[in-house]
Amino acid sequence: MGSAWKAVADDSRRQVLVLLKDGEKTPTEIATHFEFTLPALSTHLKVLRDAGLVKERKEGQRKLYSVNRDGMSEMIEFLDMFWDEKLHNLKQYVESKSKKQKRE
Repeated sequence: MGSAWKAVADDSRRQVLVLLKDGEKTPTEIATHFEFTLPALSTHLKVLRDAGLVKERKEGQRKLYSVNRDGMSEMIEFLDMFWDEKLHNLKQYVESKSKKQKRE
């Protein structure tokens, strides 16, 4: 999981993932959203691909990139641990308020 966290530590790579969440894009389509060069984007995509967060698919001469949801599952599980705890705490709070109101 370490390489995935290192990969998303960079703001530009996080932005690339956000762009890819809605579906496949070519490097040229991705690059229109950034000011850095195609070679720099290629480096970012390689880091994301090597970390298992992005998939590459070839269609003729074109390369298409998309989010690898399986590769992100370990990160999602880790973050869900915090979300689940917050939801549990909220549930307890609401239930205690509800019981208190019924007594009044």
